[in-house]
Amino acid sequence: MEQLDPLSPPPNTSHPGVMATEITKKFASAVKTLSAGELVKDEHFTLFESVAALEIMDPKMDSGTLAEGESLDEEYDVSRDLLPEEILGIIDQLLCLEMAWHLGYPLSQTLFTSVYIESLMKPRPTDIDQADFIRDAQGRERQPKLLFVLRAYCLGLLKACCFVNELVKDELYYEEEDFVTNTYDRKLLFDIPVASINNLLLKARSDLRLASNDVPKEISAALDLRLELRMAFLRAIDLSSLRKNNPDSLKMPWIQMSGLIEHIQKQHILGKPVPEAFSTKLQRRMASTMPPRPMVQPSFEESYDNFKRLFQDGVDIMDVLKYAEPQSLMNFVLLFQTRKPQPLVYIRTLLQSMICKEMVVLGNYSIRQILDHDLSIVVLPCAAQIDRSYDTIEVPTDPRHQIAAQMEIFRQRVAECYLEIFRIFCQNRCRVRRTLCHSIQEWDMLQADVEEIDQLLQVALDEKPLTISRGDIGFSLPLSSWAYLYKLRQMEWIVQLGFELEIYQTDELAGMYWYLNYLAKTRAQHGDRIKSFTMRSLNEARYGVAGSSDQQLPQYTPAKERDYMTSLAYLRVTMLDAACTWEFADGLCCLYTALQRLNLVAVPQRPYSSDTLRYDLRMKPFRSIALPPLPTFDEFTRATLQPETTTYDLLKYAESAVGGARKGYEALSKMSETQAFSANTHDRWVGNIKNCLRAAIAAGVAVSTLQRAFERAGGKESGSVPQLGLRVEMPEVGEKGKGYHDWWIVPKLVHKT
Repeated sequence: MEQLDPLSPPPNTSHPGVMATEITKKFASAVKTLSAGELVKDEHFTLFESVAALEIMDPKMDSGTLAEGESLDEEYDVSRDLLPEEILGIIDQLLCLEMAWHLGYPLSQTLFTSVYIESLMKPRPTDIDQADFIRDAQGRERQPKLLFVLRAYCLGLLKACCFVNELVKDELYYEEEDFVTNTYDRKLLFDIPVASINNLLLKARSDLRLASNDVPKEISAALDLRLELRMAFLRAIDLSSLRKNNPDSLKMPWIQMSGLIEHIQKQHILGKPVPEAFSTKLQRRMASTMPPRPMVQPSFEESYDNFKRLFQDGVDIMDVLKYAEPQSLMNFVLLFQTRKPQPLVYIRTLLQSMICKEMVVLGNYSIRQILDHDLSIVVLPCAAQIDRSYDTIEVPTDPRHQIAAQMEIFRQRVAECYLEIFRIFCQNRCRVRRTLCHSIQEWDMLQADVEEIDQLLQVALDEKPLTISRGDIGFSLPLSSWAYLYKLRQMEWIVQLGFELEIYQTDELAGMYWYLNYLAKTRAQHGDRIKSFTMRSLNEARYGVAGSSDQQLPQYTPAKERDYMTSLAYLRVTMLDAACTWEFADGLCCLYTALQRLNLVAVPQRPYSSDTLRYDLRMKPFRSIALPPLPTFDEFTRATLQPETTTYDLLKYAESAVGGARKGYEALSKMSETQAFSANTHDRWVGNIKNCLRAAIAAGVAVSTLQRAFERAGGKESGSVPQLGLRVEMPEVGEKGKGYHDWWIVPKLVHKT
């Protein structure tokens, strides 16, 4: 079809059947009557008419558009003779396209642009013999000698993609945000057993060695390594489903692939690209309503870096199966997902499947075992509520039967919410924060529900309230206390992820750090309350209940001592962590408030916003939460700005708070993995704490710099805002950021030049 010159005059619409009307002026004047953001929709102009109005023959929208002299279908001949280095080049390009798919691009723009891949899948093969580039017997006899290497590689690649795709679909992920599972009516060799493909790969490696006389030695070695990579990938996927095996044995294929990719990277220069073996024309055959899209192909160096990271992450996540206790498991997931860059979707979904699959946790444990273990550490060491012997009591009037029945109701209520925390942290960071905002609503309702169970258990256990010198502080309510502690942790994570994701502007940091301080202080106080009841339980276990005889005292064993000490150790580390967060957030709040007073942090113009609206927006996730109560806007503003405190005193408070946080982080960094509850992830845990410590030291430097400049300028005696000769540089957050920790945004004060 003749192409139209874009500079040519409009077509002549003068025809007896055409009555053209000029509407430009009428349209322009009508538009002026609309206010900003107003939309006019004709009820009779539906989506169907809108799509039908799209211009046909537009190459951006019409996949059937052909350039002059272009054919509709790809004319590349898959039976053509290929040089060994060309086969190597095609395989390396397939590696790049495979990684592009793992990074989140659809198959239609990556692997399905390969003519060889398409010829294997269409028509759909039913067995390994049909899965060939050339389907007729005569054509196979004439095919090039070394094409069997490319065929075996492609089949291994497709089967690996099939397994990855199915795993991702079975777990929690977000389509097109993280990963695209659409296969466009291609089955990815779903019906062909993996054993047949492994046998074909073995045979291809054997035949390649026999053909060594026809292939240069270095090319033959490079092709063999790529076939070995495909076998190792299939073996890694297969072993990952065997969660009961020794974790170290599950690491072996991943370690093997880490070594192979290093050699493959060095051999890449031996290959010769064959760009004509890839074409976007193949998109025309796919079951898709999407317009044509260009092929996505990262560079080989970029793909190598991503594969290297993928294989190392595969090695590391196997440590999750080395279960110690639930808090270490939680820390493992939290710290693993903070890696920069974040692990790929396949690794994150693989981690989900390892944690919980078919109601079995880590391949060996029931959900009840994990929950009871967590309760014993946090709130119920050596408690009757988690005594398994009560399950055998069948007399309905027996308190032990009632306790077991109520605890079963509790487990059924909380199991899904509890496991959901692990799934949430296996998402991308933006989605983690968004999902946590929904999760805390569920945990708030859960806390109210389990408080009713607590009250029923009080009667069955004949529990007495705890009285101390300051007066009666009531009943322990261990189950609702446990739920409240997890809810508080999630609320803190939401605020902290807001700093990491740069949701808050610079002038909002003071307010959000004050709210983080408020949450952390509440968590520390709640931890202290739990500790009071744990100490009472420990004393009763050691010395008996006041007023009871020695005959009624159960034997205090070393196992009970160990459980109590573990619980107290957990409360110690969680209260110290809360105190560090509380102090550091308080110090940064005071620092940013002082910077605003001294006009070192500019407040941007917001013609469509107000402080009240912005407060409502930031606190929206917490508005419906019953406990802790949300501060009102006036309370929030007064606590942030601290109008009754002078700037000099504000900086003194900041210095003291940051110094306290620094000492706390120093104490945390010296803890062993048992004390820190960081089994199998202690190095990452210590690294995270040390980054917080570095941020606290940097904050101390910023506070002292501002103090000295403030005192030199006579700000202590002067009632006006002094000129300090300083400017604020904010650190960049993210993978290439200059900040020490993504959750602690510490400003840098430098002298003006």
